[in-house]
Amino acid sequence: MPYGRNRELPAQVRDNLPEAAQTIYRKSFNSAWNQYDSPEKRRGKADREETAHRVAWSAVKQAYEKGDSGTWRRKSH
Repeated sequence: MPYGRNRELPAQVRDNLPEAAQTIYRKSFNSAWNQYDSPEKRRGKADREETAHRVAWSAVKQAYEKGDSGTWRRKSH
């Protein structure tokens, strides 16, 4: 269930992340979807989609952070 475009992402992602962060999410999700295709490659009993979403959020959090107002913004380095 890889995503071809940002507009195909779940509403929770589209409605909260800036466009650039959505792209990070989409590319990370798609990569993880391919990488963790077999259950042996995943932790515990996590399914493929759950694993891909976790990887995608982790990738976003490396470059973005949620501000005090709840808005996601690029981290300043």
